[in-house]
Amino acid sequence: MNQNHHLANYFGELRNGRMHGHGTYWFDTGTRYVGEFKDGAFHGKGTLHFNNGGRYEGEWKNGIELNGEYIFSDGLQYDPEDWSYCSENNDRRFYPEHINGLKPSDRCLMSAQSDSLSGKPLRYIPDGCYDAGDGIYDPSSRVLYQYGKNEKEPLGAFLRNVTDEEHYWIVSHCRKGWDEFIGFQKSTEE
Repeated sequence: MNQNHHLANYFGELRNGRMHGHGTYWFDTGTRYVGEFKDGAFHGKGTLHFNNGGRYEGEWKNGIELNGEYIFSDGLQYDPEDWSYCSENNDRRFYPEHINGLKPSDRCLMSAQSDSLSGKPLRYIPDGCYDAGDGIYDPSSRVLYQYGKNEKEPLGAFLRNVTDEEHYWIVSHCRKGWDEFIGFQKSTEE
């Protein structure tokens, strides 16, 4: 008979002392899987819930992912076949702008997490760093940090070191905390 049991990182049904049936498993990173298990492995339908609010809904067989889709915290579904959001075409509109159209220039979004009236970002990005979507990326150290609490504590705990490919993507596509002058510059040539 399957009954719910609570183990160190698991709550759900067990069979012969192993995760089997429906349950929830928490990873040390805070990510959690809610779904079906078989003989201690993900098996059947389940959802991985990430700390950034995104989730991956998929189907597994004996611990191997068969298919699924990633859904961002704002509801945007990743589609590898038809992905135009922040693509190589440099379409920098955010998901709400794709859905609702562009707002007048005085009410634009600086990020998908901006105050809708002022356009001021809800997250502070330190100079020279990038908002990578799941944390703040510091390219000088090549480290991704959790989001900090405020401007005085802009960086949270260490998340991970990034790969060369991830570094290139972040600096090419993500919003940067400005450390350089932009705008009108008087010409030095006369």
